[in-house]
This record gives sequence, C-alpha cells and structure tokens, in this order.
Amino acid sequence: MIQIKTFVCNMLQENCYVVSDETRQAVIIDCGALYPEEQQALADYIEREGLKPVRLLATHGHFDHNFGNAFVWHRYGLQAEVAAEDEGLMDLRRQMRQMMGVSYDVEQVAAKLLPSTTDTINFGSHSLKILPTPGHSPGSVTFYCEAEHAAFAGDTLFRMSIGRTDFEGGSWTAMHHSLTQVLAKLPAQTKVYPGHGPTTTIGEEVRMNPYMR
Repeated sequence: MIQIKTFVCNMLQENCYVVSDETRQAVIIDCGALYPEEQQALADYIEREGLKPVRLLATHGHFDHNFGNAFVWHRYGLQAEVAAEDEGLMDLRRQMRQMMGVSYDVEQVAAKLLPSTTDTINFGSHSLKILPTPGHSPGSVTFYCEAEHAAFAGDTLFRMSIGRTDFEGGSWTAMHHSLTQVLAKLPAQTKVYPGHGPTTTIGEEVRMNPYMR
C-alpha cells in the first residue's frame, strides 16, 4: 500500500505530494515548496518517516509546481523530470514575468526528461504509469498507480473543474481529449490527486463534471 502526504505550497496553494510504500522509497511529485518553512516541513516529514526519495517528478512545467526543485536537488540530489514538450517551460523566472507580471529570484536547476510516455516510473514495490494528458500545457502528464487506483493529475483535472487552457501551449482540444479519452477511462474508484484543491474520484467527475463529457 502506498502512503501519500500532501503539502500545500506557495502563493498559489499548489499541492506537492510525497508518495512512499513499505520499502520507504519515495517519489516527490510537483515540488512547489517555495518558502523555507515549506521546504523544512517537507524535509522533516521525509526524515521522520525514514523515507528515501528516489525520483522528483513534474506533472508539467509551470513555475508553481517547480519552485522547490533546487531545494530537492541540493538536499537529495534529484533533478526534476518533466515531459519533453514542457522542457521549454522550465524557465521559472520567465514564466513568473509572463504569467503574473512579476519577477521572483528563484534558483533554477536543469530538468531531466521523463522516459517515454509508454514507460513507468518504478519506486519500491510500486510503479506509476505515465499518461500523456496535454491541454493545460503541451507536456502535461498524469502519474497513475494502477495497483492503488491513484492518479496524480497536475492541473488537468480538479474537483468539479479543470485547469486553464489559455496559457502558453495550452489547448482546449487537447484538454478535452485528455479528460474524456484518457482520464474518464480510468476505473471509477480511482482517487484523483490534483495540482490544486481537494481530492476527488474519477467516478464523481464523470458523473458531475461537465468538462468530462
């Protein structure tokens, strides 16, 4: 069984997840920990639980999901892994200026490219399948743990809502396909861990979320 710890980070209330299992190996997904107290809370949890982080994964390249990448690199020696289509979005300072009209002097570390989207991310005794779910950004992906019916959907799907498609590289056509032809096809009991806001399930979203039709 996996254990999932959520950290709500930075000014945009982004969800960072630490996912571990009985082996104590862990993956960190979307480390938006910007402020020192957020970074310390993340490190304290990992130390308290005796975890060994082995991968740092990004569902997409937007700045609020990657503010903590430098911290993870210095602390655990892990580079963020992002889909090739979002590699160009990893200039966090440029994004801050473009999307929020402000500059923020955040340290940046070069990202690695995720394996092919036909591959899986392995940690401990579990694996995460990489599902391409573009629309919010060209390289948005969902990390799906089939064994535990858990999907880390980034900003593709929120509880009764979806991510925006009007940012650089966004596409409503791609988003609709990702929602209806990829995520909606997952088992109804799949728990969705979004990039912002509370968790939900695929079944609830298919029934109630108009964007899923």
